[in-house]
Amino acid sequence: MSAALLERPTSSDLGALAARLFNEVAERSADVEGVSRPAFSAVETETLQFLLDFARSEGLAAHWDAGRNVVFSLPEHERAERYILVGSHVDSVPRGGNFDGLAGVLAGLMCLVRARRGGVRFAQPVKVIAMRGEESAWFGPCYIGSKALLGVLSEKELVARHKGDGRTLDTHMEAVGIDMTSVRASEPLLDREAVTAYLEVHIEQGPVLIERNLPAAVVSGIRGNFRYKKISCFGEAGHSGAVPLAYRHDPVLAMAELLNGLDVAWHDHVAQGEDLVVTSGMVSTDREKHALSRIPESVEFSLDIRSQDAGMLQTMHDLVRRHAERIERERNVRFDFGDVLWTKPALCSGQIIAGLTRSAEALGLESAVVPSGGGHDAAVFSEAGIPTGMIFIRNRNGSHNPHEAMEIGDFEIATSILYEFLITPQKSGSNKQRKPVPC
Repeated sequence: MSAALLERPTSSDLGALAARLFNEVAERSADVEGVSRPAFSAVETETLQFLLDFARSEGLAAHWDAGRNVVFSLPEHERAERYILVGSHVDSVPRGGNFDGLAGVLAGLMCLVRARRGGVRFAQPVKVIAMRGEESAWFGPCYIGSKALLGVLSEKELVARHKGDGRTLDTHMEAVGIDMTSVRASEPLLDREAVTAYLEVHIEQGPVLIERNLPAAVVSGIRGNFRYKKISCFGEAGHSGAVPLAYRHDPVLAMAELLNGLDVAWHDHVAQGEDLVVTSGMVSTDREKHALSRIPESVEFSLDIRSQDAGMLQTMHDLVRRHAERIERERNVRFDFGDVLWTKPALCSGQIIAGLTRSAEALGLESAVVPSGGGHDAAVFSEAGIPTGMIFIRNRNGSHNPHEAMEIGDFEIATSILYEFLITPQKSGSNKQRKPVPC
């Protein structure tokens, strides 16, 4: 073994190495702006192959698994019967940012490199997985790679069609070399019992760490949600100046009243320390008919309500329908909600939250626990009953856009928290999920 490999690397040494890897992956997957690494594409495969080659150059074990993800480990842990799994995804949205997903994969890899170069033993075997197909942008379903691993990818999801070529997800997965027999039969591609815990490092996709001036934080859980993609409100068209208040059936004001009522409830619940976010991201009247001087006969809008508390989600859903029924009577309009999509909250393991918090404190860092508003592969592992934990990295300018701005120093801090956790024997105790933590 060379002298260089016997030197104990610092987190800053590995930060520089990670920065080089981030840059190389960005160059390999560059688009007109940002990066595009489509799920189950040649670019995604090439990214995984690049990471596999790098890992082997560092003396790590690396192989393709049954889902055509890449799994890395120290050589002595390649055949471990039970292990902690660290991972994230390598795909991106179209013309997205380079850090979403990739930061978690490289954080895990840097922990392996640090242990390998420094001759350090983990408290228990560790494997790192670089997964495919987390983003919903390409086929519609999200968490495809992790769902396939855990045997929960549905038949409906497999027939979803690619936004570009129209071919099914099943066809694309088979084309990258996945034997689809087990996937179609909803059989897991890995042994769930072998995974003692799943840990994921990810850039924060909101502004909380920026506003609180924190480089990293432990995640309490991933918010569940209910979503209406298109709610229609129907009223009666008319001239803006000729229809008095008493005779108006204005769908836009009906929508506004409903959303305002939800906004008031949001403020009240947050003031009581409860976790909740409310969003209407799409609003439109008929472009062929709308005009400055016309009362529209209809308006369409979306609704996305999220919380880590399943009871809160049900409370808000009941409130939506009660408000809508009242507004229909009072304004003589009609709401058509269409289909609702529910996603359960995925709370992180209380024991892992405590362990990660202790790891941060051991490094002299301010410990903080925050919720995740966005979804992650961690939700699938949590839903499967695998104890799950997450670490967020501070990131400016949001995510799913080419302007993601994670600083490598913050990446080093988050990776150091993960490394400290992995080398420290964890205290046994309650693995109960913690109460949701509001922003």
